[in-house]
Amino acid sequence: MLIALAVFAAVSVLLHVYIWYLESFAWTGRARAVFGTSATEAAATRELAYNQGFYNLFLAIIAGVGIVIAVAGNRGVGTALILAGTGSMLGAAVVLLLSSPDKRAAAVKQGTAPLATVVLGVIWALMG
Repeated sequence: MLIALAVFAAVSVLLHVYIWYLESFAWTGRARAVFGTSATEAAATRELAYNQGFYNLFLAIIAGVGIVIAVAGNRGVGTALILAGTGSMLGAAVVLLLSSPDKRAAAVKQGTAPLATVVLGVIWALMG
């Protein structure tokens, strides 16, 4: 179970590190195609996206540290950190889905691995 939890958590972490890069460093370039924004929209929202990108990075760090701690043998602390990071990622995906129905595909992509991680993490914690 730990391996499956760590794998889904790692996928969540990698996705959110990629989102951090897009929002914080590629917002007015490559990210425009990913997020479907115009040059004007990207320029106007650059500071907001930069800040939002770091939220994604911090969630990834929390979950990543949780993976390391869980694999090192501290099941309780590791699982708590994994669930805190990926649970927040999942929450953000739900907010995106509910607030922007036209971004349903992005919300599903953003939330699938965190959802699997949260389900596995809760099961593993209950087994514990």
